Amino acid sequence: MDIRRLYAFMKIVDIGSITRASAILHIAQPALSQQIAALETHFGKPLLLRSKRGVIPTEAGKVLYRHCQMIIRQMNQAEQDIATSSEQITGAVSVVFAPLGLGSLVATQLMRTIREKHPGILLYANEAVGGGVISEQIMTGKTDIALIFDPGKIPSLSFEPISTEELYFVGTQIAEPEDGEISFAEAVSQPLILPSPIHTVRQVIETTLSRVGSSAQVVAETESISYLSNALAEGLGCTILPASAAQAVLRRVPDARSYRIRRPNMKVAMAICVSAQLPLSEAAAVVRDHLVRLATEAARSSAASGSGQG
Repeated sequence: MDIRRLYAFMKIVDIGSITRASAILHIAQPALSQQIAALETHFGKPLLLRSKRGVIPTEAGKVLYRHCQMIIRQMNQAEQDIATSSEQITGAVSVVFAPLGLGSLVATQLMRTIREKHPGILLYANEAVGGGVISEQIMTGKTDIALIFDPGKIPSLSFEPISTEELYFVGTQIAEPEDGEISFAEAVSQPLILPSPIHTVRQVIETTLSRVGSSAQVVAETESISYLSNALAEGLGCTILPASAAQAVLRRVPDARSYRIRRPNMKVAMAICVSAQLPLSEAAAVVRDHLVRLATEAARSSAASGSGQG
């Protein structure tokens, strides 16, 4: 398979015209049409629908287009890795963190570690809402690594478990429980600022509410640690968070306190997610190893301090 045919096919789909793609690629239109015909012969299905307005991909063409994106990306990465191969590891690496998780503690540490130990690596770190969206980014190769709430087995993805964290009640201007713990019923009776219903933490809370036949007083929703911290500092409500995110809020809001939730307590699991089909670049593999170490350390630290929070 000539990769130039795949690149030409992608360009035609992107532009929507064989004539214009021919001019951009500097390939004669008959020769370009022959390349598409060769692809259709190889796969045994038509890949493009042609009309006076241009061309659009068939269903088979859409499938091939998605694979072409991954193949071309891998080839570009291979060329970059080979061209820059030296003792110093170089390359761009994209890492996505699920909000209200361990990322609130380790993202900055990861940036510092990569900058100090691997200055040739350009690290792109960001938060994204919704495990399904993040998983899709990994599958399509748009993101290299993700630290997310473990969704369970998903085809084409590989998960490395990092931690299981209990959920804590966090707030200001609240009476401190005698035993340093608060019941679930007491926690949900307070005005709460919670993540949106698509977030794993919210789903765990809603499942528990349904199981005990109760409801919560939700006054606002956000997945932003900074917005949540500001709201808590203003006394606008309380919240329920994993131990690591609770610790991140306590760092930002000196007056805040966190208490372990009991009867029943709730837990969420976090994992490192990478593609099971697309191999990591050398730079991405290095970043993953550092992320695993930092996230594991942060989870242990937050668990240890969580028992003493309050």
